[in-house]
Amino acid sequence: MVFEMKNIEKSFYQRNDTKKKSPKIDVLRDISLNVDSGEVVSIIGPSGSGKSTLLRCATFLETIDSGSISYLGNAAVSTDEKGVTSYVSPSELRKFKNYYGLVFQQFNLFPHHTVLKNVMEAPISVQKRDKAEVEHSAMKLLKKMGLEEKASAYPCQLSGGQQQRVSIVRALMMRPEILFFDEPTSALDPELTTGVLKVIKQLAEEKMTMVVVTHEIEFARAVSNRIVFMDGGFIVEQGSPEQVIGNPTQERTRQFLAHFANI
Repeated sequence: MVFEMKNIEKSFYQRNDTKKKSPKIDVLRDISLNVDSGEVVSIIGPSGSGKSTLLRCATFLETIDSGSISYLGNAAVSTDEKGVTSYVSPSELRKFKNYYGLVFQQFNLFPHHTVLKNVMEAPISVQKRDKAEVEHSAMKLLKKMGLEEKASAYPCQLSGGQQQRVSIVRALMMRPEILFFDEPTSALDPELTTGVLKVIKQLAEEKMTMVVVTHEIEFARAVSNRIVFMDGGFIVEQGSPEQVIGNPTQERTRQFLAHFANI
């Protein structure tokens, strides 16, 4: 098993300008999810259902209130019998961060770096890999993504779809065990969306382990081994695409899918 989270609870407190205690909002409620090697799991659901927060907790951008998160069978955070939640040390957590790559909704490229430098920066500075080896790997991946001629370009000179493909290359350059995608096409127009989804589908065919938060239902149906439907901070239903999209058992899932005319 590449990734596992158990009984995750996460709440936020609303900002309040008064001195009164801010109300708590439960965002993730008893979430358990595991992902096996080579598996593609797509997470669907309405806005505000907790999908992006789940990924942010999985990648340590948010801290959980309780539960456990493990990579390759090793726990990065756990909650003891007294309800105390503890993360591993910062140095150990840095090791865990090498296990995954994260592709954001917004591309988050360094605007003052070329495409090549954007994708080479972390492997050299974080993983301390040889510069020549990293550059060779970078150019090979850029060529695979149809971006070889853009190596010397800056992000502002690229289309949104090209920038997102660079972001995917950047994540792959870290040689992750698993890739997380947070609505990778939400900032793109339909024409550019097609190219990015094609890249993700190609990675799926190559058995890259992935968790994809997406609103592209037909894409999720085509590329996924498993679909997870979330609503209100809960996992309402999960199973094969044929089950969850083709024949959902939960009324809330059916209501959500009814908004998509082609389903």
